[in-house]
Amino acid sequence: MDGNPIELSVEEQSPDDSPNLSDWVGRTETVVGCVPTTVAMTIHATLGSNRAECPQRGEPLPALWHWYGFPPAVSMEELGSDGHPRLGGFLPPVPFERRMWASGNLTFSGDLFVGEEIEKTSTITAIDQKEGSTGRMVFVSVEHELCGGAGLAIRESQTIVYLPIQPQFTPPPKKQGPTNNLVFDVHQPVSTSLLFRYSAITFNAHRVHFDLPYAQIVEHYPGLIVHGPMQANFLMAEATAWKGRRPDQFSFRGVHPMFHDSDMQLRATKREGGLDLFTVADGGHIGMIAMAAWEK
Repeated sequence: MDGNPIELSVEEQSPDDSPNLSDWVGRTETVVGCVPTTVAMTIHATLGSNRAECPQRGEPLPALWHWYGFPPAVSMEELGSDGHPRLGGFLPPVPFERRMWASGNLTFSGDLFVGEEIEKTSTITAIDQKEGSTGRMVFVSVEHELCGGAGLAIRESQTIVYLPIQPQFTPPPKKQGPTNNLVFDVHQPVSTSLLFRYSAITFNAHRVHFDLPYAQIVEHYPGLIVHGPMQANFLMAEATAWKGRRPDQFSFRGVHPMFHDSDMQLRATKREGGLDLFTVADGGHIGMIAMAAWEK
């Protein structure tokens, strides 16, 4: 937790006054990033296991580590009261306060390497407004292409969901995780130190991950939120260790928030050509569903 006072106000904008969000469809941005050796060390210290040593300069990045090569390095003045960069810029100014990385789909065609320059081209492909059980939601779909020195390495589809903060937390229905025919069932402790470190390596100041009074009083969550991408990264690492190499395709989708007072189980069952993967909370319900597939 930080020492700042609780901010009860959030960026609000009447949907009637909001710009035409469809104007953002087709918008493209190209940025250049890198995962240098020093950053690889902090990622490995946070997410790594005893099965592998930290990759050195010129060695392949473990799958999904490209996420840590493009920190959102905006100034303090450009942060909203929730710790996210303020609305607008490349992503559309959706007039809802809660933002979450809902799902992703990745195809790997090559490796990226520690210390190499990585070019990422992002395009907003769709903006959809829907009605859910807790009200209106806006889904923003973004396509990323990541290229290293050898050319295109990763195609990634990302879906971000925006929704208003409700007076009380109303979770989605819980779905029980698998318990039979498991390929692996790995215990993954979750601590506030882990949440802080993951926020640090992603340069993510979203307060729901480290500021418990903010998470409970402002966003009405019962606890700190376990990052969705971190859950995906742990599942990817276990899938890679099981097969002995990274998948050719990987997709994930959050189905229920995971909170800091619930350690995770990382589970998998076989499917044709790959694995179905799950993060499972202490109570037995699923936090994230994922799929890993290998062409051979």
